[in-house]
Amino acid sequence: MLAASPLGIPAPTVLLTGFDPFGGETVNPSWLAVQALHGRRVAGHRVIAAQLPTVFDAAPQRLQDLLRAHRPAVVICVGQAGGRAALSLERVAINLNDARIPDNAGAQPIDTPTATGGPTAYFSTLPIKAMLLALQRRGVPAEVSQTAGTFVCNQVFYALMHLLATQNEAKGMRGGFIHVPWLPGQGTPSMPLEDMVTGLRLSVRAALTTRQDLVHGAGQIS
Repeated sequence: MLAASPLGIPAPTVLLTGFDPFGGETVNPSWLAVQALHGRRVAGHRVIAAQLPTVFDAAPQRLQDLLRAHRPAVVICVGQAGGRAALSLERVAINLNDARIPDNAGAQPIDTPTATGGPTAYFSTLPIKAMLLALQRRGVPAEVSQTAGTFVCNQVFYALMHLLATQNEAKGMRGGFIHVPWLPGQGTPSMPLEDMVTGLRLSVRAALTTRQDLVHGAGQIS
């Protein structure tokens, strides 16, 4: 359902998704961070936060239902990447599932396609270089990442981009994926929740206000 403005006109929305805890963890910072922004307004858009299950079969379907219900202008899916020290703005989603551990339903697909017959990969349609600079200017550790892994995070990222590319109802929507580090207490390196929330808010603003991405070197040597 679209959020309504005080005049009764549907307000444009941004959809943020996070995941439930997985792999024996009791919290998932991706969900805590997006939940903290639920109901906030950024650049004239209302933020809607929703949780996805860390389950291969269920997460893409839940995401598709959310897109149909809210018809957001921008979608940013967020996941946990333990071992990373910065907000990782993901560049590419690949058509491959290769699970090192089981998901929360016990499934562990190995070397299977995310979407049978789909392209090998999709690039984010978010202005990730503009987002990167917005984060760095505010002192939030950030990087452009060339891999979203091969677990449920990558599957959701790929499913999102496939939906945006193939579904008429998603025409005009833009989307991508951001990984966040562990919280303090989960492991090291880590990042305080407040910094994650600030980083996501800045990312949303940059995504909404930048139509043409910047040219800025942020690649990796290896």
